Amino acid sequence: MTYRFSTRSRVGIVLLFGSVLFAGCNDSSELVVGADEDEHGCKSSAGYVWCAKTAQCERPWELAEREGIDSTEEAFEAYCAIDDEN
Repeated sequence: MTYRFSTRSRVGIVLLFGSVLFAGCNDSSELVVGADEDEHGCKSSAGYVWCAKTAQCERPWELAEREGIDSTEEAFEAYCAIDDEN
């Protein structure tokens, strides 16, 4: 006794196997939120930047408020730069 699949069943089976095959092609190299650490361990997605003067990751706007400096990129870089002559 031979069982014959209807056209509708064949299409369903092909779609099922096709879906399984395409699901296996998933890109597993997606970025995970918070997995963007730099060489110092600072998470740029959270706003942290390395400051050599304090030797830690800092949020520029928080450092500006705490230390009374302008909240600009230039002021942050000038504050965090290490002066080799001193």
